[in-house]
Order: sequence, then structure tokens, then C-alpha cells
Amino acid sequence: MEVRDMAKVKIKPLGDRVVIKPEPPEEKTESGLYIPDTAKEKPQRGTVIAVGPGRVENGTKIEMSVKEGDKVLYGKYAGTEITIDGEEYLIMRETDILGIIEEEK
Repeated sequence: MEVRDMAKVKIKPLGDRVVIKPEPPEEKTESGLYIPDTAKEKPQRGTVIAVGPGRVENGTKIEMSVKEGDKVLYGKYAGTEITIDGEEYLIMRETDILGIIEEEK
């Protein structure tokens, strides 16, 4: 819930909003073919950069279930794209996040 420093700009999401840094789109296929810019898929994975304090529902505060640093999956067209100091970010509600990616060891 702290203010996150992204280059020179600080952003603190409100309510149940989350700031996500999308992973870059795939540059080539598993077989090694390069994908042209016009055919690249929008990324659906990213890293949580900042989270809001949560939401209030029926007078009860509901805590966020994601935290800074979590790798998450989200809908292809979820969130609002913003650019800060040349970096692309997404701001979306926590409910737009489909799941947290847990790396197996």
C-alpha cells in the first residue's frame, strides 16, 4: 500500500486497483520463427508493481489478495493502458486478475 516509485513518477492505486507491468510480447515461436509486430498477441501476464488498500463491501473492508511482486494472469483486454516515462503499465481492478502464477521448484 505504499507509493511505488516508477522512474520519476509515483503512483498509488486507489480502492481495489492494481498497477501491473506487462511482460513483453513473444518475439518468436517455440520453433524459432520470428513473429511480426502485426501478429503479436497482447500479453496476458505481468508483474504487480503497486496495489491499492482494498475495497469496502457492506461496511467490511476486504483486503487485497495480490501483493507487489506477484506474477499474474489477466484478461487479454483487461485494464487501462498507461505510459509513464516511456514504460507501459496497466491499471485494473483486482477482479480483472484471473490468477497468480506460482513457479514450481
